[in-house]
Amino acid sequence: MSKIPAELRYTAEHEWVRIEGQTAVVGITEHAQAELGDIVFVELPAVGVKVAQNGDFGVVESVKTVSNLYSPLSGTVSAINPQLAEHADLVNKDPYGEGWLIKLKDFAEAELSVLLDAAQYREKIGE
Repeated sequence: MSKIPAELRYTAEHEWVRIEGQTAVVGITEHAQAELGDIVFVELPAVGVKVAQNGDFGVVESVKTVSNLYSPLSGTVSAINPQLAEHADLVNKDPYGEGWLIKLKDFAEAELSVLLDAAQYREKIGE
């Protein structure tokens, strides 16, 4: 059974978002990283890029496949995880902590209502 933190919101494409004040932190779920296998490379947007809800913002490459990353919210990228350039495996080791992908500012708070809560996400992945 995957770890699915109750305080996060989730997309059907297996991204999560955590609101920290005026910042939205985005990553991929434990379920997603387990399905992908060992992650070897993460391509992220530049700081300042505007992303749209459900729009792609990057790519994660594993030993099995390459997958697009989709933003749970519209907003402006305010930070990317600098550790992932050298340690993409942090996404596998700590998907809800040190393996975060991007941070958004000026995000559309109203869009949170269409995201899945932990119970809905657990049901989606069949747990």
